Amino acid sequence: MNKPAGIPELMRMKGSGEKIVMVTAYNHWQMRLAEESGADTVLVGDSLGMVEHGLPDTLGVTMEMMTLHCRAVMRARKRAFVVGDLPFMSYEIDEKEAVRNAGALVKSTGVDAVKLEGGAKRASTVRAIVTAGVAVVGHIGLTPQTATQLGGYRVQGRDPAGAACLLRDAVAIEEAGACALVLECVPSEVAAFVSKRLSIPTIGIGAGPDCDGQVLVFHDIVTLYGEFKPKFVKRFSDGGGSILDGLLSFAKEVREGGFPAAEHSFKADGGTLGHLETLSE
Repeated sequence: MNKPAGIPELMRMKGSGEKIVMVTAYNHWQMRLAEESGADTVLVGDSLGMVEHGLPDTLGVTMEMMTLHCRAVMRARKRAFVVGDLPFMSYEIDEKEAVRNAGALVKSTGVDAVKLEGGAKRASTVRAIVTAGVAVVGHIGLTPQTATQLGGYRVQGRDPAGAACLLRDAVAIEEAGACALVLECVPSEVAAFVSKRLSIPTIGIGAGPDCDGQVLVFHDIVTLYGEFKPKFVKRFSDGGGSILDGLLSFAKEVREGGFPAAEHSFKADGGTLGHLETLSE
């Protein structure tokens, strides 16, 4: 895990069958923990709108928000390959604006690549951004920014026609120059087929075990986002419970006078209190 993670390393991992670990991170301390865990790549996802800002979905996320969070993450980056999401309506209007926003995010934050959602209809946008010198990670299947057009948060590619469309989207994004592809909420068999068909790494989220790598939201991994739990999420620790226990203990000791104790307090120099008493006479 000491090798710097970059596109050549991710391609090598796909070729060797070594699984790629991606986690999300939205600030400095989360990125520090992601690095310490050995994550190969980190996604500063627009999911930050929900898990960090309390928004109902990702649609309210702005370029300014993404820039702020990407900068915080990059201050802790030592080795991992970092991808920043392009938020809703930052790349759909026209290709010039897409290139401008992608370039601005990379130039102002230092992230290694940007991610955008959509299949074949976004291929020309991906190509334009890549041609401008910015690495792109694609995202197909369930695309949260356009979930309403897909009938809600539903598995994509279940039937033959849907699976064929998914494959066409994957191939189009690869041919446009993307360096990796996120597959979200896709049947395991379809994701496995697509992963074998492509030469670039696939990163699954709710797409079964045969993608080249896996990604989950930081808050879902360590249980920091309340009771909401999609089917594809596995909680690996009760971080929220541990944090709450600590806060409850703090509140209890403050109310009972147990904190702060002497070891948490400072002593004034000799004569200081007497001097104050003199001044108050």
